[in-house]
Amino acid sequence: MSVFDIFKIGIGPSSSHTVGPMRAARVFADDLSSDPRYREVTRVRAELFGSLGSTGHGHGSEGAVLLGLEGEDPATVDTDAMKPREAAIRTSGRITLNAARPGDAMEIGFDADEDLILYRTRSLPFHPNGMTFTGWAGDDVVTERTFYSIGGGFVVEHGDDGHPAVVPDSTPVPFPFRTGTQLLEHCVDNRMSIPEAMMANEVSLRSEDPARAEERVREGLLHVWEVMHGCVERGCSRSGVLPGGLHVRRRAMKMHHDLERRERLAPGGPEPFGSLDWLTVWALAVNEENAAGGRIVTAPTNGAAGIVPATLHLVVKYLVGDTGPDSGTPGVDTGDDDAIIDFLLTAGAIGTIFQQSASISGAEVGCQGEVGVACSMAAAGLAQVMGGTVHQVCNAAEIGLEHHLGLTCDPVGGLVQIPCIERNAVGAIKALTAARLACAGDEQQVVSLDQVIRTMMQTGKDMKVKYKETARGGLAVNIVEC
Repeated sequence: MSVFDIFKIGIGPSSSHTVGPMRAARVFADDLSSDPRYREVTRVRAELFGSLGSTGHGHGSEGAVLLGLEGEDPATVDTDAMKPREAAIRTSGRITLNAARPGDAMEIGFDADEDLILYRTRSLPFHPNGMTFTGWAGDDVVTERTFYSIGGGFVVEHGDDGHPAVVPDSTPVPFPFRTGTQLLEHCVDNRMSIPEAMMANEVSLRSEDPARAEERVREGLLHVWEVMHGCVERGCSRSGVLPGGLHVRRRAMKMHHDLERRERLAPGGPEPFGSLDWLTVWALAVNEENAAGGRIVTAPTNGAAGIVPATLHLVVKYLVGDTGPDSGTPGVDTGDDDAIIDFLLTAGAIGTIFQQSASISGAEVGCQGEVGVACSMAAAGLAQVMGGTVHQVCNAAEIGLEHHLGLTCDPVGGLVQIPCIERNAVGAIKALTAARLACAGDEQQVVSLDQVIRTMMQTGKDMKVKYKETARGGLAVNIVEC
């Protein structure tokens, strides 16, 4: 699994409820266009089940499906045009399949009330985030396909045997791993760091151009950082109320300005809580942008997308350099590129363990699988940049997750706002604490990373469904206004 599978550029507010459905709808429309009867298609229908049906409206799932059917990709879609385009489809009663590819574009009738259905209490067997797409030519079904959005924007299809059809990447890599133990063994046996092992794997996945493989990986990771930084910049420059009806006000811009002023006026140097305040601002900025449906890096999910960027901004501002006396936030052209790349490779390596051996889906295991995993990833990346050993890095990852065990996913109003935005700020501070605890330790672990991952999965299975991204438990039902 590649680090770029974990860090995907997409849109808010949810990787599993927005990015995944858009990707699934796009795959369906694309494959439908290759069917011999494509030009005879008169109707398509999208049905969303489980958590998608329960909270899809607040998570932007409907608009994501509509634009996916029109051929848009989460990484490139114009985020500012999504709402107007969704409204135009609903108003006109028409949709243009594969509109993003003119050669395959075809306009048909589309009744959003009949052809876009959210089932609040029905689920499909494999995963809570299920969706079925059907295309008709008159009364005849041309094709019907079922997908599952399994977290972090990952989508798998329902197989003929009743299980998800997952096609693993068969490209051999020098250091394959699915667990923390396997990753540690590779690093210890070969006397290498986690980012060195991960880079070797990334290079091997680009065998078509081996001479430039490492350069391309570095360029890709720096682009991820650039998008993360751009998201923070936008979040720190926008005010107002977030969409969705909860009337949640953006706070990052005011806090950002206040911090800049405090730093300029501080007579005796930096304030004692300066780094923690900046962590808070950066995390809030990202998740306010996510809640507004802006451009985001899934890390490893959108609901938890602020923790890794906030912690990486901490690295650039406090550990490897700043952009200058007037900036307040780091820029994309300064700092130590090697530190940024090492951080992202390490955090990504930990993320691939969770994706391969556990879950990063709030609908499956609660928010421990989102904010908990993001904290674990960020703690590992920070410990690596701080000079931690491979054992200390894995210990940091374990600590980051351990103290999120049992965390429910109970979005108020089905929106990725309360408690999600503040939860990212708290998770970023926990990541810093986890990294510092691990690096101050003696490499001995009573609880291993793999043990805490298994515990997370067991806890998720025991957790009642209403606490797993359904908006039917916890805070979601205890806020009277909702």
